[in-house]
Amino acid sequence: MVELKSMKRSTWIKTFLISTCSASIAAGACSDSASPPPAPRPAPDTSIITYTYSVINTFPHQANTFTQGLVYVDSLFVEGTGIFRDPSTLRRVEVETGAVLQIRDMPEARFFGEGVAVWGDTIVQLTWLDGVAIVYDRDTFDEIGRFGYPTEGWGLTHDGARFIMSDGTDTLYFRDPDTFTEIGRVTVSDEFGRVTGLNELEYIDGMVFANRYTTTWIVMIDPETGRVRGRVNLVGLEHTARNVTNGIAFDAQKRRLFVTGKLWQHVYEIELIE
Repeated sequence: MVELKSMKRSTWIKTFLISTCSASIAAGACSDSASPPPAPRPAPDTSIITYTYSVINTFPHQANTFTQGLVYVDSLFVEGTGIFRDPSTLRRVEVETGAVLQIRDMPEARFFGEGVAVWGDTIVQLTWLDGVAIVYDRDTFDEIGRFGYPTEGWGLTHDGARFIMSDGTDTLYFRDPDTFTEIGRVTVSDEFGRVTGLNELEYIDGMVFANRYTTTWIVMIDPETGRVRGRVNLVGLEHTARNVTNGIAFDAQKRRLFVTGKLWQHVYEIELIE
């Protein structure tokens, strides 16, 4: 009799479990312990910080220099210029005086020079319409190679692992440092939509700073998402319809940010104020 009762009890438990499990399956789950539904993913942070600026120092800049690229390296500026009526150039410039210590015309007169970046023992300078990047020896400015690319060339920087390039659109291109082949790209946008006119570039603390051509604005771009995370308006410096803002350089050791423009008489060291 005890054995029979045990069998009946066992049968009742199995029936209960089967019924419970069937109801759980209908509800979408069947487990020994009910799991809470997954928490909703937090919305991505799309906030944008707008900065003002303060001028810390003002340095001379040759007013006939149509600045296309600017880099701070070895306590000096490496500057690329572009022009059609005269040769475009690559220059090494003393920061405090604006004196040109070394200059090299681009190797072909048809080249309109654009952005520059220093990579290891080399300097790479883009051309605007010719799809050619000139590779120079960092010390001598001797040409040691060339890269090709299918877009226009505007701005150039790097993040230590890859080149980052603009072509005047809303796109940043990532390029292999050895071959210059494209290894990725990202579309740049803010709260209003796509951000175009990306020109001279500088990589600073994980963000790509970019001049927006013909404007006084610099935007700070997250290179992984393309989202604009900050912006500053440099109105009040030397920007005009022709002498547009263009040129960003950063002294990482002393945390100094420099800006200038095409045909400007000065380079400005500025501080960003949130």
